[in-house]
Amino acid sequence: MYASEVLEPGDQHRADTVAIGLVIPMHGPAGLFGLSCLACAVLAAEGWNAAGGMLGRRIRLSPIDGAGEATDVGERVTAAVRHERLDAVVGWHLSHVRRAIIERLPRQVPYVYSALYEGGEPNSEVLLLGETPGRQIAPAMRWLARELGIHRWALVGDDYLWPRGSARATRSFAHDLCLDIVEEVYVPLGQTDYTEVLDRLGRSTAQGVLMLLVGQDAVHFNRAFAAAGLDERLIRLSSLMDENMLLASGAEATDGLFSSAAYFDSLATEDALQLVGDYSARFGAEAPVLNSMGESCYEAVTLLATMVQEAGSVRAEDLLRTAGAGAVGYQGPRGATHLHGRQAIQPVHLARADGLTFEILVQL
Repeated sequence: MYASEVLEPGDQHRADTVAIGLVIPMHGPAGLFGLSCLACAVLAAEGWNAAGGMLGRRIRLSPIDGAGEATDVGERVTAAVRHERLDAVVGWHLSHVRRAIIERLPRQVPYVYSALYEGGEPNSEVLLLGETPGRQIAPAMRWLARELGIHRWALVGDDYLWPRGSARATRSFAHDLCLDIVEEVYVPLGQTDYTEVLDRLGRSTAQGVLMLLVGQDAVHFNRAFAAAGLDERLIRLSSLMDENMLLASGAEATDGLFSSAAYFDSLATEDALQLVGDYSARFGAEAPVLNSMGESCYEAVTLLATMVQEAGSVRAEDLLRTAGAGAVGYQGPRGATHLHGRQAIQPVHLARADGLTFEILVQL
């Protein structure tokens, strides 16, 4: 399925190639996103190559496993940069992995981070494509308070940078939205037993649960949450919930589950429908489910290629200068996307799970 010239190894045509390290999780709690991420990046790279590549140079992708200990991933990325002479690094991976890559990546190599994240990244050299709590969680909570009367929240998250940072941001805007955070609990990455967490939720006065859980962890939580009957009185909101996770959770575990994101497979804009058609035509009926994590890797290749065309260079300093000038924008599956400094801004939608699919309710 993934046989493609953009994945061919080697740098024998270095002068005619832009080599991009694609850092995506291939195992662990986020591993269920990996194949979708790879497929979407391949689709984007093939599209750019068919149109002439980047500045006339063909794109070559070098997949790198972004799962595991953050320091190990950082070392894998820097080793690939050194040995494969990568020109750029893009991909979807966890926030603590992003920090490890930033610490080790040579400054001349541009880095596009495609995942939603906690906001406030202090490094001035990473380009940020993903949604942040102020544009993703806050407006979703505002809508749920106004439309469903949900004012008291519990936070359940994995114990690492993204959930902790997102919870901190949520606490900061909860007061302005007249919301109360009545419970906050964290579990280790890879958690499967949620008995104690569910007991706390059952005793709490919360009306909703903000889930800050990754991949398979959220799947286990959804199943246990529904089995305990908590879906009968508590809604769930996640800023990291995709169609793969709905499928893995099962339709019986998705009642009252909401998600906010810049992309859903059910998004019906012209560019989003074009992506669905191209994805299906390229990879067939057995392709991994098209989801927001995979689509973000499509966007990462698109953003990088757009910036390279605008800057006339693949050098990080030239791309950052172009980003700072506010000259980068494009129309894609998410809608109109533009860089504000180093951060991409795009429309965000709130959706409700309907069995194994999402029904988009509103643009936030």
